[in-house]
Amino acid sequence: MASLFTESWSKVVIIFLLILPFLVSRSCAGRIGALTATCNTGRYRIVNIAFLSQLGNGQTPQINLAGHCDPASNGCQKVSTGIRNCQNQGIKVLLSIGGSLGNDARGVADYIWNNFLGGQSNSRPLGDAVLDGVDFDIERGRKVSLSAAPQCPFPDQKLNGALTTGLFDYVWVQFYNNPNSWNKWTSSIQADRFFVGLPAAGTGYVPSNDLINQVLPFVKKSAKYGGVMLYDKFNDDKSGYGSKIQGSV
Repeated sequence: MASLFTESWSKVVIIFLLILPFLVSRSCAGRIGALTATCNTGRYRIVNIAFLSQLGNGQTPQINLAGHCDPASNGCQKVSTGIRNCQNQGIKVLLSIGGSLGNDARGVADYIWNNFLGGQSNSRPLGDAVLDGVDFDIERGRKVSLSAAPQCPFPDQKLNGALTTGLFDYVWVQFYNNPNSWNKWTSSIQADRFFVGLPAAGTGYVPSNDLINQVLPFVKKSAKYGGVMLYDKFNDDKSGYGSKIQGSV
């Protein structure tokens, strides 16, 4: 991945940085403007910004950061500074994609390439910084990471068709209150790395000691183990979960 990623992949923690309305008033740490501060914690190796949720079916794709900034007025372009600051530390910054593509997958892929990746556009929602990847495979120019966050039960009803292509770099399985099907995932899907997806607080929470002493020794037996994905930054700040497990993943 980047220079800060260890060769053993044994210390990779991914965070989903979600921008929700109440975060603006409750915690500066949850704001997209604090992207630099997020990366400066030293807890994460990949940051996912969520979501690009309006897309497909002929509509113009639009990023939704839940009221923190207004993409229609180019108010989110200031995020470029934070993206570059993270990338300068060797931290990957990805754009999380939501919604349905309908019959317009190619058009959406072109839009994402031109507006968030290595293409050209006069209306880049997050400014001129070039993100490291999204949930699409753009096979041209700069290396772009392809990732997915399927539900735990195998196979995932919505993503299985895409996952079986063997094109994905990273798969962070959402083990949120679900039976553990780790072996099935790692043996059935051709992906470079698999991550244990967990909430940093709330429903599906796994105590850090249980993760360290019971879960990690099991999943680390797989050569495809990549690390832990935490959902999300706001809850991780409250629980301190990332710091508790950082030396063990």
